[in-house]
Amino acid sequence: MIRLDALLSWYATMTARSLGRMDEFYHPQARFKDPFNDVQGLDQIRRIFEHMFASTESPRFIIREELADAHRAFVTWEFECGLRGRRVIVHGATRFGFDLDGLVTEHRDYWDPAEELWQKLPLIGAPVGWLRRRFKAI
Repeated sequence: MIRLDALLSWYATMTARSLGRMDEFYHPQARFKDPFNDVQGLDQIRRIFEHMFASTESPRFIIREELADAHRAFVTWEFECGLRGRRVIVHGATRFGFDLDGLVTEHRDYWDPAEELWQKLPLIGAPVGWLRRRFKAI
C-alpha cells in the first residue's frame, strides 16, 4: 500500500533538516532520475536535495495533481525557488514507483530544462529562445 499523502506532505513542507526523514519514504536502493541526474541509493538521492537547498533560495514544491494506483503514482508540481535573487518557477511532473511496503523505489522527474530554466537565464536565454522558435513547427 502506497503512502502517497504522507510523501506529498513531506515534499510540500520539505526543508534541509527534514531530509533526514527521507528513509521513511524511500527504499534504500531507490532510483532517482531527472534531466540532470540519474542515481541510485538513498545517500545519492539525498545529495541531490542537499544540493537543491545549497544552490537555491527558499525552494519549495507545490503539488498540483496526483493520480495513483496500488504501486504507482504520477504527480504534477511547481517548484519555486530563488536563484541569485530572481524568483524561478519550474513546472514538472514525477512518476513514482512503490514496493509492497509503500516505499519509493523509482522517482522519475519530467520537466523541460530549456523552457523552464535555461530560457530564463540572462546569458543563454536568448539563444535557447531562438533555438526553440527555430524548431517550432507552427
